[in-house]
Amino acid sequence: MYKPAFLILSAITILQYSVAQRVSKYTIDGFAKALVEFTPYKNNPLFGGTGADTWDKNIRERGYIIREDNRYHLWYTGYTDTSDIKHLGYATSGDGLAWTRYKDNPVYSGGWVEDMCVVKSAGVYYMFAEGRGDTAHMLTSTDRIHWTEQGNLDIRRKDGTSISKGPFGTPCVLKENNLWYLLYERDDLGIWLATSTDCKVWTNVQDEPVLKMGPETYDQYAVAMNQVIKYDGLYYGYYHASAFKDWHEWSTNVAVSKDLVHWKKYAKNPIVSNDKSSGIIVNDGKAYRLYTMHPEVNVYFPRSGQ
Repeated sequence: MYKPAFLILSAITILQYSVAQRVSKYTIDGFAKALVEFTPYKNNPLFGGTGADTWDKNIRERGYIIREDNRYHLWYTGYTDTSDIKHLGYATSGDGLAWTRYKDNPVYSGGWVEDMCVVKSAGVYYMFAEGRGDTAHMLTSTDRIHWTEQGNLDIRRKDGTSISKGPFGTPCVLKENNLWYLLYERDDLGIWLATSTDCKVWTNVQDEPVLKMGPETYDQYAVAMNQVIKYDGLYYGYYHASAFKDWHEWSTNVAVSKDLVHWKKYAKNPIVSNDKSSGIIVNDGKAYRLYTMHPEVNVYFPRSGQ
C-alpha cells in the first residue's frame, strides 16, 4: 500500500530519536556508563594493611581481584616500615566486601612482588608483576596459592632488539585468540604495548607509547595501566595517573580503544580522585563494580538506573 512521504519521514525521525535516546541513556561520549559512573560503598575501605607488627602492616599498589566459582580472590602486596621487600598475600571473599586473609600468608616470599595482574589460561594462573627496580616478571600457579617464578619479561623493540635499560613496570596483560598483549610503563612516563605468542619474548607493536601523559592536568606527570577489559567490541583501559610532579597523589582514570593502540581518554576523568588509585573492574555476576587498590581496597558500585 502506498504511504505518503511525510509518514515515512516521520517514522524514520522517530526511529532515529529512539536510537539516540537509548545511546544517550547508556553511553557518554562513546563510553558505556556502566563502566565509568560509580558510587562509593558506604563502608569503605574494605581491606588494608594490618597496622600491626606483621609482614603486611601496610599494603600498596596494585592489588588484583578476580571472581571465580562465585568467590572473589584478592592478591595484594604487603610490607613493613623497616623492610623494603614486598611480599605477596592472598585473601578471599564470598561477596567481595568482607575479606579473609589466607592462613599461611605470605603465599610467595621468594622475591619482590607488587603491582600484579592475574590472567587465567588453560587452567594456569599467570601473574605479571613488578620486582625490585620496577622490573616486570612472571609467576605461574595452578591453585592461586602456590606460585613459581618464571623470570623477568624479555621485551624487545619492534626491530627485535632489546628495549633500553631502565624500569619497565606495572605490567597489564590480556589474552585474545592465542596472542598475549602486554601494556607496561617506563618510569610512569607513558604506556607501551607489546605482544607475545609464548609469554617468553614480547615485541613492541610500536616503539612510542600508545598512551601518553597529558595534556590534561590530571595525568600530566604520570600514567600506568592497571587493567584492560573488552566490552561491546571496545577495549576499556583503567589507568592510574598523577597531576603532581612529586606523585604525592594519584587518581583512577579510563580510556577506550578499538585496537589497543589508539586511545581516547574519558572527558570526565578522573572517575575516582583523592589518592584512590590502581582501579580495576570486576563483574559480580550482574554488573561491573570498580575496586581501587591503593593505598587500601575500596569498592564503587554502578550508579542507579544503569
